[in-house]
Amino acid sequence: MTGPDKLEKITDFLITSGWVKGPFSVSFLAAGEYNANYLVKSGTGSTVLRINHGSQLGLGTDQITYEYRVLKALSSSGVTPQPIACHPHPEPLGGGALLMTYLPGKALDYGRDLDKAAYIFARVHTTPLPRGLVVQADPVMDIARESKDLLNRFPDHPLVKERDLIRTYYDTILSLADETRTLFADEPRCLVNTEVNSGNFLVSDAGAYLVDWEKAVESYRYQDLGHFMVPTTTLWKSDFRLTLDEKKYFLTAYHREACPDMDPDVMIQKTRVMEKTILLRALSWCFMAWYEYTHTDRPLQNTDTFAKINQYLSDIPWILNSVI
Repeated sequence: MTGPDKLEKITDFLITSGWVKGPFSVSFLAAGEYNANYLVKSGTGSTVLRINHGSQLGLGTDQITYEYRVLKALSSSGVTPQPIACHPHPEPLGGGALLMTYLPGKALDYGRDLDKAAYIFARVHTTPLPRGLVVQADPVMDIARESKDLLNRFPDHPLVKERDLIRTYYDTILSLADETRTLFADEPRCLVNTEVNSGNFLVSDAGAYLVDWEKAVESYRYQDLGHFMVPTTTLWKSDFRLTLDEKKYFLTAYHREACPDMDPDVMIQKTRVMEKTILLRALSWCFMAWYEYTHTDRPLQNTDTFAKINQYLSDIPWILNSVI
């Protein structure tokens, strides 16, 4: 709902809460799968009101508070929005609300912004860990478990062939989890975003930022690095697929900024494991979301997203063979 009634409710809320002083205007900015964002312009500058409509982490009405705490922890990184206020209750806006600074910019361009993405990840991954995050200490198994839940969420799902293909790959990732169970145990965990498609970055002359933090967890850096490079991510908002040379460029830039003392071959090995694992989660989410889009009253729907879901599900074998 982005019509006049919604904007009026938001305006009344901002006045009543005192979050914005003086005259201001509200307009729709953008929506993801679980949040809607509104631009608030006033005499003191621009902010973003984010209204939550669901949780991928199973946090229910605590979701927006969780994201607020993550942004507070990242406030010194210089690459994320600054949180201003949080309203955890679903009323009166139909979901918890978060007010944060507005950051200008365009979506990340894989052809020219890989070094900027590497810098952002380095700043995030070297930020001190806050308490209270969802922990994924065994990332391959944790993501496999999450993916299984997504696959089994709707037992009457009609896409039987697609489900069988993804379940077969799930078994492959279970074997990978067994093989790599101790692989990540030799280094500390960090704060990772886990949702790093190009649309969640903002790049401008003023700086480069990562702005969507709803699914942040405590885990290992390789979740973000692997997620950033897989084709299900790069193709989500663009038509770009990273070559081996481009992946090497990105990982070299990240290594230089974040962990110059680490063996780069070890970093590449761990990232490749997570690339394979992230593909399972991406396809499992698409499988689940296809049902939500076609069989439920999903509060937020996007035609471009649904088209991409159909594209991925129509060519699962190509996606599973696409990690290079």
